[in-house]
Amino acid sequence: MSSELLDALSILEKEKGISKDIIIEAIEAALISAYKRNFNQAQNVRVDLNRDTGTMRVYARKDVVDDVYDPRLELSIEEAHRINPNYSVNDVVEIEVTPKDFGRIAAQTAKQVVTQRVREAERGVIYSEFIDREEDIMTGIVQRIDSKFIYVSLGKIEALLPVSEQMPNEQYKPHDRIKVFITKVEKTTKGPQIFVSRTHPGLLKRLFEIEVPEIYDGTVEIKSVSREAGDRSKISVHSDNTEVDPIGSCVGPKGQRVQAIVNELKGEKIDIVRWSQDPVEFVANALSPSKVVDVLVNEADKATTVIVPDYQLSLAIGKRGQNARLAAKLTGWKIDIKSESDAEKAGIYPLAASISEDDEVDEPLLKIDSHFSE
Repeated sequence: MSSELLDALSILEKEKGISKDIIIEAIEAALISAYKRNFNQAQNVRVDLNRDTGTMRVYARKDVVDDVYDPRLELSIEEAHRINPNYSVNDVVEIEVTPKDFGRIAAQTAKQVVTQRVREAERGVIYSEFIDREEDIMTGIVQRIDSKFIYVSLGKIEALLPVSEQMPNEQYKPHDRIKVFITKVEKTTKGPQIFVSRTHPGLLKRLFEIEVPEIYDGTVEIKSVSREAGDRSKISVHSDNTEVDPIGSCVGPKGQRVQAIVNELKGEKIDIVRWSQDPVEFVANALSPSKVVDVLVNEADKATTVIVPDYQLSLAIGKRGQNARLAAKLTGWKIDIKSESDAEKAGIYPLAASISEDDEVDEPLLKIDSHFSE
């Protein structure tokens, strides 16, 4: 052991971000094992690696006792006084027992253990770094693909993108750069394991935080997100600042902000609606782009019956019920959609019957304040 070792450890600390003290402690632990194994010693020993010179010494640690039963672990008070008169019973005496050829044997034996400790320390650094990135977005590079996962390089580690978290409208190829949402970071015996997603609603939320400064600084708040990845999503936004249009902020000049997100998600359509504490207004907004005549609320069951013009029924429900399904997820309310004529027949919409034939209804009773991507 020499100063070259310490220089190498300093370089390792800078390049790998691993503390020199951690590595030195690993070396000392390995040297203790090497001493006991190679010199058939079972005594209590301590290895000291000088942090300045790199020199190494082995010390046997013995308890001072009146009567010695195990000379490997104990030292009589008389022998202790020959070393230092100040020793007393129950003190611990350290005696140097460094073998002449210990440096060579120790280096060979310790190499594997030190390498393992360094690897463990590296894994610890990676885990500490990525556990703080859970529920965050990162850009990675597709490395390889098999039947279960896409392996995405995030720099120091490969993340796993399961088939269930892949967007159905995307084709992935090696070397593609993609943005992924980190869903879970696990510590395993083989090191940290990171799972990522392209379908998680959190990905959409983080993309808006990146693209919209007003969301990043807290002026505009994303209240909820519902998503059917690769097809359509809905996002509700709100601002306490009455001078700020939360929807306009998300859409951006000429739709540039939302279009950048649509492009990242390979054409996934995004409805941006205004959040409201009033379930009538919020549910109506969430059913964008359809028009809504009225919303009947059942607070006890957290359910709503939405009445729409007859010609808007299919639009409100959406293809395979998608629009209604996304609106329900976005609002947290059950939504039952009925046309005006069906509502009148069911007797649940008396307001329509009370309007005389001479009255003109050019506007729906509740306007929807929302935007959606083309």
